Amino acid sequence: MLDLVIFDCDGVLVDSEILSADTLIHELKLIGIEIDRDYVRTHCLGRSFPTVAKSLAKNFDTVLPANFEQRYRANLLARFERELRVTDGIFDAIKATQAAGLKTCVATSSSPPRVARTLGVTGLAPLFGANVFTASQVEHGKPAPDLFLFAAKQMGALPSRTLVIEDSLPGLEAGSAAQMHVLAYAGASHLKGLRLAQPSHVRSFDKWEDFPHLLNEFSNEDPA
Repeated sequence: MLDLVIFDCDGVLVDSEILSADTLIHELKLIGIEIDRDYVRTHCLGRSFPTVAKSLAKNFDTVLPANFEQRYRANLLARFERELRVTDGIFDAIKATQAAGLKTCVATSSSPPRVARTLGVTGLAPLFGANVFTASQVEHGKPAPDLFLFAAKQMGALPSRTLVIEDSLPGLEAGSAAQMHVLAYAGASHLKGLRLAQPSHVRSFDKWEDFPHLLNEFSNEDPA
């Protein structure tokens, strides 16, 4: 009984989170702030850059240089051009979802230029067209439900008939707060060998080959 599947982008559609983390770690080191991948996973994953910047300023009692975000984004996009890959099996999963008559869209904390480039360099853009929504379009980003509710409204779907696929705790909490079905994808490289932090009621999977089966199960369940 689903009408819409909302895909997060980073860590779900594309295996980008380690690239993003390492770029952020490098750029922060240049200005004297030392963090590691564990810090990024705990404090940054699934959050918009403005939210991350506020957290860094608070945790390290500093203010990021005015050009920091611009430099970080430029260097990250350059790495995307060279190294970014989709998650294994995602093309078939999206096409199978659409072939089943379900609407699909992207809802991400990434900036509009970043998600546009991400989808462009990986060849995913034609599968979603204009159905790409970002946290810049709502007042409150994840873990607030605003972005997912906005995306569902734009796609003409009820929250109760929408499934969200996420890889971060803020994203999973946002989907739950929106009263949508939620699945946790744990197959990207930044989660290999780790247990994905997730609400107790959320199921996880790590292979897109399993998604059609899960989709059929969710079509007969009520939202948590």
